[in-house]
Amino acid sequence: MAAQKPVKPTSVALYNQIEKLKFLGSVLYIAAHPDDENTRLISYLSNDVKARTGYLSLTRGDGGQNLIGPQLRELLGVIRTQELIEARKIDGGEQFFSRANDFGFSKNPEETLTIWNEKEVLADVVWTIRKFQPDVIINRFDHRTGGTTHGHHTSSAILSTQSFDLTNNPNIFPEQLKYVKPWQTKRQFFNTSWWFYGSQEKFDAADKATLSTLKTGTYYKNLGKSNQEIAALSRSSHQSQGFGSTGSRGVDTEYLELVNGTPLQNKDNLFEGIDTSWNRVKNGKKIGDLVTKILKDYDFQNPSASVKDLVAAYNLIQELDETHWKTIKSNELQQIIAGCTGLYLEAAAETQEAFPASVFKLKLEAINRSDVKMSLQSITTQPENKNLQLNTSLAFNQDQTIPAQIVLPATIQYTQPYWLKEPATVGMYNVSDQNNRGIPDIIREASVIFNVVIEGTLIPFEQKVVYKYNDDVRGELFNYLDIVPEVTSSIINKVALFTANESKTIAIKVKAAKDNINGTVALDLPKEWKVTPAKQSFLLEKKGMDKTITFSVTAPAKPSEVLAKSIVTIGDKQFTKDQIIIDYKHIAKQQVLKDAVAKFIQVDLKITNKKIAYIMGAGDQVPESLIQMGYPVTILDPTEISTNKLKDFDVVITGIRAYNTVPLLENKQQILLDFVKNGKTMVVQYNTPSGDIPSDLAPYPLHISRDRVTDENAAITFLAPNHAVLNYPNKITKNDFEGWTQEQGLYYPDSYDSHFTPILSSADKGESPKDGALLVAPYGKGFYVYTGLSFFRELPVGVSGAYRLLSNIISLQNQDTDIKTNVEK
Repeated sequence: MAAQKPVKPTSVALYNQIEKLKFLGSVLYIAAHPDDENTRLISYLSNDVKARTGYLSLTRGDGGQNLIGPQLRELLGVIRTQELIEARKIDGGEQFFSRANDFGFSKNPEETLTIWNEKEVLADVVWTIRKFQPDVIINRFDHRTGGTTHGHHTSSAILSTQSFDLTNNPNIFPEQLKYVKPWQTKRQFFNTSWWFYGSQEKFDAADKATLSTLKTGTYYKNLGKSNQEIAALSRSSHQSQGFGSTGSRGVDTEYLELVNGTPLQNKDNLFEGIDTSWNRVKNGKKIGDLVTKILKDYDFQNPSASVKDLVAAYNLIQELDETHWKTIKSNELQQIIAGCTGLYLEAAAETQEAFPASVFKLKLEAINRSDVKMSLQSITTQPENKNLQLNTSLAFNQDQTIPAQIVLPATIQYTQPYWLKEPATVGMYNVSDQNNRGIPDIIREASVIFNVVIEGTLIPFEQKVVYKYNDDVRGELFNYLDIVPEVTSSIINKVALFTANESKTIAIKVKAAKDNINGTVALDLPKEWKVTPAKQSFLLEKKGMDKTITFSVTAPAKPSEVLAKSIVTIGDKQFTKDQIIIDYKHIAKQQVLKDAVAKFIQVDLKITNKKIAYIMGAGDQVPESLIQMGYPVTILDPTEISTNKLKDFDVVITGIRAYNTVPLLENKQQILLDFVKNGKTMVVQYNTPSGDIPSDLAPYPLHISRDRVTDENAAITFLAPNHAVLNYPNKITKNDFEGWTQEQGLYYPDSYDSHFTPILSSADKGESPKDGALLVAPYGKGFYVYTGLSFFRELPVGVSGAYRLLSNIISLQNQDTDIKTNVEK
């Protein structure tokens, strides 16, 4: 994948890195989510000011929606984590996170900080500041405006502001001081903009005399890009959120309001009064002087001419007593020296997966593409920490390939996002190891350290083990090595619906990570659920092979919701993990290991005999849930929508945000409305209010707002208790709204024509009732339904009431003779 490809810097990029080597100052930007960060400001601080610039996102964005696939919750958080990592590669920043779990939209910081563990998230903010040691902190949001924006947003600013006077106090979170030192940031700002004033006009008219202004419209001649163009590329990394951005050019200004710390006399210089030269480090002046010389003498046609001085600077840094800047600048210099010499080092495994207590082969590559004298003294393989002496000369442009192997210990951890390894709460991930907190990416233990002697100095270069292969279309591709269980299994349907005493065939896929796997697989369920047979044997002869094994499962007579668990036994070992692969072109391939479980529900669910056409929007798993319910479902390509194509269907359902993400739908709208008029049913799931919503979204006037009910447990009032949608074929009660997850619904219409009947009403605490969750309107001979209820969240996790209500919506056109239950089918 492109995300894992090795960096091969140009001479211009190397010069920019040397310029940054000269600047010893740091800025930490703090907000709540991936995509909250101001990439224009991060790029400017990193590329123009040359500051070390970090972004602390308190969450990984787990609670958002996904425009590129069906992954939600923690799997979406994995995607958005990688998108932030890719964004920082573009704008030059570094990425950090807290343990806060993005539980979904929150209307005020009081709610947010109750669901999060406020003390622990504050501890993570303090930890990041002590570790990063920023001279300046910039908050994306205003800590004084609770309730006017997402509660997570305001909370990020509140916690950041609180931390300012805590990070230098050794009595605050003293357990951290085994690893870091107290730190006092010089000043803290709020990055205000027109958005916080309500409009550009109001912002233009506001008095900005007290604000600091940064002219961020820099054109980088040596890169051929404006700062805004770099920022747009960075922002466009957020593909799952649909934040593709067009670059701009010209004058651009960012405004900062001082929140804490020393006021500025020169409001354009955030680092006023802070020594950002090498003089801030004891015995650092001669290093700074040498870097100045390197920049002056730099030859863009021959960067290797600077290597002798660069190595001298590296040696001087090793002599420093100070540890913080010593570590940072040593790492920067290693990369610069490698780039200036064209030194390419690679550790490629023969396979993409390995398992604990195994041995895998490596092909090591080392090449020096300069006339600088160097040799590969040795390699050290990790995690076994085994050293192999080589003493191989790396002559100009002579590619060296070296066979090696790594013996993995039996105790090595499986590769997966470390924050998902321990049980989490709704509001917090659990990371026991203090040193791991805040690390953005998966922690990969398999690596090779190339110990290279350059100009007489030993410099270690660590390379993570990769798997390299060629794609006939895309060429050379890379994935990281993953440590996997010897065998994984997956219950294919993550939710299975049953009626009383119903039997179903349940399929489990078993996959091998090594040759000649044989064992048994069983489906673990409470005793009132009957499983036949109790276990089954299998043999998988080759690594990577999989086999699907089926069991007959019979539900009990009484309603029941249980977790079924797949257990694979090989010898005296049990394996209970399901391997989930997330593989998109714009991010590094990810492995997530979850318990191999599924939810089995014995539910009183009646359905009617309806054929459904589903038009996908931003991506959801509702079609799979409809199939589980017993409906025949066809995914309808928007280009295929025609009167003739629709005639065989009874119901059309549009996926979430379909009108936001499928422009073609606007041109097909009259066909869809005619479908309803002629006696069929159309169900439109939520869309966000924006200019891409067609004016004839519904047959009657309907205005989509940002109203939502975030409390999934908010009390429901039935506004039309006798309406068919609450009574047929399932009698809906308030019990059907128990067990909902994350939120009841979002983007409800706040005004609508009298033809619509509002069915439900509910409200978050302290707010007026919202009546737009479910609107039903007769149109011609059919029914048009608009709903903001979060079926896309509830169905995949098996909320039985959501299935029952959706069945009733689908059944609005039915006759009594059409009623069928799953048992009858």
